[in-house]
Amino acid sequence: MTDPQLSDLQLALLRVLWNRNEATAVEVHEALRDDDRSLAPTTVATLLQRLEKRGLVEHVTRGRTYIYRARLAEDEVRRTMLGKVTDFFFAGDPAALVSHLLGGRRVRPEDFAAIRRLIDQAGESDDGSTG
Repeated sequence: MTDPQLSDLQLALLRVLWNRNEATAVEVHEALRDDDRSLAPTTVATLLQRLEKRGLVEHVTRGRTYIYRARLAEDEVRRTMLGKVTDFFFAGDPAALVSHLLGGRRVRPEDFAAIRRLIDQAGESDDGSTG
């Protein structure tokens, strides 16, 4: 499977598929139209075909209709793309990434508590690993 670096529009198409589990090109087009995107139905179909060629989307045929579904889970795409951002902008340093995220906006106390829990859980899983 290819590297899932995606444009905003490609992510929007995938998000429709993730939310619906599967959809036709027409259904994806309608969902994107609700998001104030002015795309032709043929453009959506072409984009889905391109995502399929990259191995990110697959289809089954029901009658004469293609039903598309994402081949990668949203969290897998997010992890890969965020890893690329971390490598490119922060020299692979997750602490620098987190520092940047926390420094750029107001963080509520409950968000800090959730972040602490995630860090604790990550530390616990690292403690028990033997590599």
